[in-house]
Amino acid sequence: MLLSDTACRNAKPKAKPYKKADGGGLYLQVMPNGSRYWRLKYRIEGKEKRLSFGVYPETTLSDARERRDAARKLLAAGSDPGSVKRDVELKSVVSSANTFELVAREWHANNLEKWTPTYGQDIIHRLESDILPQLGKRPISHITPIQLLDAVRRIEKRGAHEMAHRTMQYCEQIFRYAVVTERAERNPAADLKGALRPVKHAHYPALEPHELGEFVRALERNDARLFVQTRLAIRFLLLTFVRTGELIGALWDEFDLDRNEWIIPAARMKMGRPHVVPLAHQTVSILDELLTLNSASQYVFPSVAKPRQHMSNNTILKALERLGYKGRMTGHGFRALAMTTIKENLRYPHDVIDRQLAHAPRSRVAAAYDRSQFLDQRRDMMQSWADYSDTIGT
Repeated sequence: MLLSDTACRNAKPKAKPYKKADGGGLYLQVMPNGSRYWRLKYRIEGKEKRLSFGVYPETTLSDARERRDAARKLLAAGSDPGSVKRDVELKSVVSSANTFELVAREWHANNLEKWTPTYGQDIIHRLESDILPQLGKRPISHITPIQLLDAVRRIEKRGAHEMAHRTMQYCEQIFRYAVVTERAERNPAADLKGALRPVKHAHYPALEPHELGEFVRALERNDARLFVQTRLAIRFLLLTFVRTGELIGALWDEFDLDRNEWIIPAARMKMGRPHVVPLAHQTVSILDELLTLNSASQYVFPSVAKPRQHMSNNTILKALERLGYKGRMTGHGFRALAMTTIKENLRYPHDVIDRQLAHAPRSRVAAAYDRSQFLDQRRDMMQSWADYSDTIGT
């Protein structure tokens, strides 16, 4: 049976890689981490070979079929499509003069299989946002330490010191890859040790419980004239208090509305374990409204500017600033706010709240003995929290 886009999109990971065939040797390989790769199996000169066509959904089912048909035409003419592909790729590398962007994207593609999909997307998004506009078109062998430092310091000047250090690490790995593949002779990042300001780890700004009512009223008034989707995202974050990255990457197929649950897969969780978020009826109402806005996207919170991508983490932060909470609240701050308010005002036990926050056990002993999920208590707590937020905001 031929594949459909729905079947590709809904292909769930299993303990071991498995294949979903489309015909003509084309199949979708589903990996345990949720990544999905297009492959073509073919034979030439009595030997079985495989050809990679890209990652789903970036490479669509239609795209994969077109590439399969093109490869089979080459086979019919007596050519090995794998060899042809390698020749084309080699010519492309030579003709593009080995720019930083080309090497960076090659390094990224080579590492995709060992990263979670979310982590891989975050890396390429950071490079595309902050580094490629400055260095992307330059020959990688000509980039100097001061040029690299200038590009990364632009991130630092925004106050994003930890992101600046992380981006420098990505660049160091890209240059190291360029050296071992003989596209550069040296790694300029190696000369920049200590050039960035050290990261000062501090608690995320968060509102106090007595400030919650005014925040809910400000969000409802929307004097900042936020997009409907942005305002709903903040309200959803308040009610679920998940991590911001877990929110913005939410997919429609993660939600079980028959059970009023959001099951975040392990690949998208910080601790690498699936997490159940019980949904209050207010939260489900937000999802109903979002479905009318974003039903065409796989993401619950797609980017307004780039609908095929999810909302940016910066969207939440900038929206909170426009609401008048700059320096007082962040997306991550909703977790601290919920923990304090639910414990002090709703009187739920710390362990129940902690489990809803998906925190790691404090020790190996705790991990071994504490397997309770408190799901019934958490379901009751999440509804109480949503009701409390409604009441205090009136």
